[in-house]
Amino acid sequence: MPTEHEPAARSPAAPAQPGAAGWTAHFRPGVSAIAFGYLRAFTWRQVIRWLRRKHPGITWKELRRRFCGDRWWPADGEVILFNPGAVQTTRYRYRGTKIPSPWPSTG
Repeated sequence: MPTEHEPAARSPAAPAQPGAAGWTAHFRPGVSAIAFGYLRAFTWRQVIRWLRRKHPGITWKELRRRFCGDRWWPADGEVILFNPGAVQTTRYRYRGTKIPSPWPSTG
């Protein structure tokens, strides 16, 4: 039975993943790659801290083997933590005449 401090979700970042994915999708058009890198580092740090608190006697080697699949990015079998740093950013798209002009047209 999950308590207040222990979420029912199996993945430690399950509640945060939709928010981070939505945030990166919204800010993708623009120059946001650096911000996505910061979000990636923050997300990784929070999840690793959560795992270290949950398993206090575990070594780094064991933590990586059990929760990261021998890599540094947290994964649980087929479920991989969303990586905001991997989102490709795009420059602002040319919209041409779709933007209304604030000046009256001369005709």
